[in-house]
Amino acid sequence: MSKLTKRFLGIAAFLCFPMVTNAQTPITGFYPEKNKFTIATMYSNKSYDKFYRGKTLSDGNPANLGDISSSIISLYGEYGVNDWLSAVVTAPYISIKSDNGNPDPVHNQSRQSGLQDLSLFMKARFLEKKYDNGSKITLGGATGVTFPLGNYEGNGILSIGNKSTTIDGIVVAQYTTKINLFTEIQAGYSARSNSDFKIPNAFLYGFKVGYYNDWIYTHAKLGIQDSNSGYDIGSAEFGSNGGPVALSQTQVDYTNLSFDVYVPVYQQNIGVSAGYGFNLSGRNFGKERGLSIGVVYKN
Repeated sequence: MSKLTKRFLGIAAFLCFPMVTNAQTPITGFYPEKNKFTIATMYSNKSYDKFYRGKTLSDGNPANLGDISSSIISLYGEYGVNDWLSAVVTAPYISIKSDNGNPDPVHNQSRQSGLQDLSLFMKARFLEKKYDNGSKITLGGATGVTFPLGNYEGNGILSIGNKSTTIDGIVVAQYTTKINLFTEIQAGYSARSNSDFKIPNAFLYGFKVGYYNDWIYTHAKLGIQDSNSGYDIGSAEFGSNGGPVALSQTQVDYTNLSFDVYVPVYQQNIGVSAGYGFNLSGRNFGKERGLSIGVVYKN
């Protein structure tokens, strides 16, 4: 791997973060060199006009708010503590609104904005094995905590998050060929807590294929959340007979597909990124699609 490729490869984790802020973590199978850092910001816009009520896709959303759109400004930083251990921090500012101006019945507003959650992760490489044909396999893992930054309302359709404190554990394996084609698999568990409501925990999975060289990095990623409990919107248990009425107590599952690309534009230190993502299937989740653009600095 050339020095130029090493210089900007750390942006791979940043590209995983902004499109779906619900659960997917900013962790990849790439590891920065000691004392190297990446600072980046990205703007994303996503929207949906269809919603999975349980597993049934329907027009609109449970509160009849019409089309719902979100603008997200994501901040990201990663620092190489040494060649096998790095620290990652992320924080998004989110603005979400009902395009027809109808208020959310929970907080009685048609728009919510604010800092969502701060995420802090430590990522370690446990194993790296190189082969005579130029390929290599790496195995690593990460653990992190995510907690609300603001006193936002976490139970509405137009809430910027579910206001939970989350502890995540992830393992990641990556195979890279001599010509820098790579595949990556992630699996993890997300344990969530909220002082007011029981929020379902979830399994997280990621599958990725990509390519990089000195002048471009690109990947396609499948991101999956599989909650292990919760209620379906519209079911007999939801909002009746003493059942829950908080949306944060629903079983939220989804499968999303995203495509991202990064190119350096100035001395390999500064680059730009772009991405597109959309929802393939879901449960108690909006059928989202969105675009993103970003600026990255790496020393």
